Amino acid sequence: MDKPLPAEDLHPTTRALLSRHGVRETLAGLGLRPSRRMGQSFLAEPAALFHILKAADLDPQDAVLEVGPGLGVLTGELARRAGRLVAVELDRRLAARLREQFRDAAHVMLVEGDILRQDPGQLMSWQPYKVVANLPYAITSPVLRHLLEARPAPRRLVVMVQWEVALRITAGPPDMSMLALAVQYYAAPEIVVRVPAGCFVPAPQVDSAVLRLEVFPQPRVPVPPERFFPLARLAFAHPRQQMGKTLSAGLGRPRDEVDAALTAAGVEPQRRPEAVGVEEWGRIARALEAVG
Repeated sequence: MDKPLPAEDLHPTTRALLSRHGVRETLAGLGLRPSRRMGQSFLAEPAALFHILKAADLDPQDAVLEVGPGLGVLTGELARRAGRLVAVELDRRLAARLREQFRDAAHVMLVEGDILRQDPGQLMSWQPYKVVANLPYAITSPVLRHLLEARPAPRRLVVMVQWEVALRITAGPPDMSMLALAVQYYAAPEIVVRVPAGCFVPAPQVDSAVLRLEVFPQPRVPVPPERFFPLARLAFAHPRQQMGKTLSAGLGRPRDEVDAALTAAGVEPQRRPEAVGVEEWGRIARALEAVG
């Protein structure tokens, strides 16, 4: 990883927290033990913070949504750079601490609750906005889908996720997955940097990655999500089977009809879903509608 931010560029509260000792001391003061169920690991490495902030590229005109602010290491730096910040924290004790920490910051709003039960578009009604977060790893996939499906959607996401998840999200054929499709339908993903497990307290069992998602103004293909995703889910329910066979059975349509639609879309019926890209899925959906 690159060199961290110079110490003078960080708020004193951030500097105090951004170390293994600082994290452990703060947790002990709160009488809090990191929750495995909630996927809590707290950042304790300045270099990782540098990459998040650099990728977010914030200025005073930006509105930011943070998910799972935790001890507020990232929160404090976002508050210094953005014109408006909404932080959503599920843990009651951490939310109380953050509320006290930012009580005098009129541009910071702390929401105590589950992000999956919140409407991001409603929270961030002064669009456009960005999402910058160290996501709780236990709910990474549903949170990403929830954020990308929000209306209005964020224009950029810079998130910390598990390394293997980042690889899955950025994969192309022949290594596509339902998660890759779900993200790449809405956004262009890019891995910014790999973050070793030792940068967190407690250290997770795997490395992480800073992932940047540039959200498209419109979905990548001109097929509405209510047609695109059910079709893909049918195929990925049997990822090792040939597309023609799986879609024919799942749609209840004759095999020769489905094979003809796939061929018209430029996709061989014998291919498996991992080998099919986003644009090809768009063509398949349109071809099946045309012959149906």
